Amino acid sequence: MSTSVLVVDDQVLVRAGFVALLGAQPDLEVVGEADDGEQAVRLASVLRPDVVLMDVRMPRKDGVTATREIVEKQDGTAVLMLTTFDLDEHVFAALRAGASGFLLKDTPPEDLVRAVRLVASGEALLAPSVTRRLISEFAALPEPGRRPEEFAGLTERETEVVMLVAKGLSNGDISRSIFLSEATVKTHLNRAMTKLKLSSRAQVVAAAYEAGLVKPGG
Repeated sequence: MSTSVLVVDDQVLVRAGFVALLGAQPDLEVVGEADDGEQAVRLASVLRPDVVLMDVRMPRKDGVTATREIVEKQDGTAVLMLTTFDLDEHVFAALRAGASGFLLKDTPPEDLVRAVRLVASGEALLAPSVTRRLISEFAALPEPGRRPEEFAGLTERETEVVMLVAKGLSNGDISRSIFLSEATVKTHLNRAMTKLKLSSRAQVVAAAYEAGLVKPGG
């Protein structure tokens, strides 16, 4: 079964390049294109793609706003954000909005294809330079955006899984680390996300750092 992708970018040549690259993969299918956030939201609701490849900076409605609307309206669609600059101020807002990953537009083609497959499987993905930027943002926060008590309703195992996700471990890594099956890890994570009212793995990372559950560099 192929992974369906909606490509969103206001630059025609850039968008065409992404469409050609992804369309050439046997397991990926580009089901639509959009040139701004408004069109992206409309098409996502109709096409219900597995992944939306979303540009950050666009006219009429930016990628962060479009991401928030898409994530709020439908389950099962992951948004992979693309930006030209690794110091983009929209990184933090995009993750809070529910983006599953963030990559630079100059990412090698094979890494972009791998990223689409990864977020489609439910994982989170951040370019290393973007991760450094994100951690510096958390380190500079004057006070937590989320309070530790918000995590009080989690079981000990759910908290453990959340902390490991926040440290960048995949479900497979966590499974091997705490000797649970990947299915059980996913169950604990999903339950934690439901309790915390979070819709993506990347939001879990942001929330854990904001609450001080995990410290930058820790």
